[in-house]
Amino acid sequence: MKDAKQLHRLGALLAQERPSTRGERPGVLLAERLLRVRTRQGSIESLRANPVQQAFEARRGSANIVLKARQMGLTTWIAGRFFLKTITRRGVLTVQVAHTREAAEGIFAMVERMWQHLPEEWKDGLLRRSRANSGQMVFPRLDSEFRVLSAGEENAGRGLTIQNLHLSEVSRWPGDARAILAGLRAALAPGGEMTLESTPNGASGAFYEEWQQALETGLVRHFFPWWLEPHYRAPMAGSCSPEEYALAFRYKLSPRQIGFRRQLQTRFRGLRAQEYAEDAESCFKASGDCCFPVDAIERRMERLRGPVATRRDGALEIWLPPARGRDYILGVDSAGGGADGDFAAIQVIERSTGLQCAELCERLAPLELARVTAALAREYGNGLVAVERNNHGAAVLAYLGASEGYQHVFAQHGVAGWLTTAGNKPAMVSRLGVLLEEAGALLSSRRLLAECRSFVTLANGATAASPGAHDDCLMAMAVAQAVRAEG
Repeated sequence: MKDAKQLHRLGALLAQERPSTRGERPGVLLAERLLRVRTRQGSIESLRANPVQQAFEARRGSANIVLKARQMGLTTWIAGRFFLKTITRRGVLTVQVAHTREAAEGIFAMVERMWQHLPEEWKDGLLRRSRANSGQMVFPRLDSEFRVLSAGEENAGRGLTIQNLHLSEVSRWPGDARAILAGLRAALAPGGEMTLESTPNGASGAFYEEWQQALETGLVRHFFPWWLEPHYRAPMAGSCSPEEYALAFRYKLSPRQIGFRRQLQTRFRGLRAQEYAEDAESCFKASGDCCFPVDAIERRMERLRGPVATRRDGALEIWLPPARGRDYILGVDSAGGGADGDFAAIQVIERSTGLQCAELCERLAPLELARVTAALAREYGNGLVAVERNNHGAAVLAYLGASEGYQHVFAQHGVAGWLTTAGNKPAMVSRLGVLLEEAGALLSSRRLLAECRSFVTLANGATAASPGAHDDCLMAMAVAQAVRAEG
């Protein structure tokens, strides 16, 4: 009976704070009344919605995607909203997924603080917990639960039925972010609420794709530039540059906001537009770690035309069919195959010019890749096949000879195939960069250019695809161009 009264009281509070036409949702005033958070200054205060949180609350739907600058308070707000929904309903499972274990622990500590500052009679009654560790908070009398996971956990969220789902910093998720996101989406109950949010991290990957496709998938898009955060102010010395004046005029920015922007430029340089977004386009394109000239990639992207033919459900795209009297090179990047594995890729280029003629990108096991490669090579005048022999490439080379009887294969120092090493990879990448800058019109594949845009320099100086992105088409092209350069 006591539990029922407490639940009724909580539900009454919730009802008082929601517009009757907007469904069952905790409101701004209820969050301020019940929840406590640690401020930037270190004090514990009520959760008072800042301008960004208010703007999100005014427009949010049942499925949202948020593109934002750093430290805007959205994670705190969403955690608070979902916590209220968890403790005012029966049978609710809320899941928040962070990009790292450390970030997950930080979110859970924030929610733990919210619970600690609730009225004692609630904590000793209806909201008494049976478990509150390892990112899990269970309320047995409600049959409700609040979990915080990291995207790096194996099978994160699988096997659950989730009512509230918050996916944080999706652009920085490790591993196959698309697969993780698909599994979590499948766990969302009908009528559940979901929000993806992140700062940008290059124009590729799961979050970038979700943002671009939001209108088609029904996600409500929210963009929050850095100047909406009231704390982002600093003194400004001197007068505005033409660029600063134009920005201030367009967005009604104050001199102190321009002063803060100058500080950002000094501290972050090429990454300022990425870490502190100003518009929903350039923030994705700005990546100080990209190995290739981003402007050249963007220029070529704008001029691309579609292939003249496609096969294999779009996996094989053809821009230039084989021409009599021309020689061709096929660069091949192999993979293990399987539904969740990497993609295999084939690039067909003209030997004399380096012009891209065809591209295949598909999940193929070595035997099937050898079969498709041999067929495509024969179609292109028995072209020279250059298989990167690292990893699964050795199996592809074996199948090419034994199963397909194809003998026109590139050999490096008397050994069939191309071996990519730490010694020759920088030259391969640089060659492709020069091609993009000086002869970008030779490249016609949107997939290839997207991979170039997300190919980055790592902290240790090595180069690789950014988390969640691929480089299969890129490496196949780098191999083809390297073999062409050898004559």
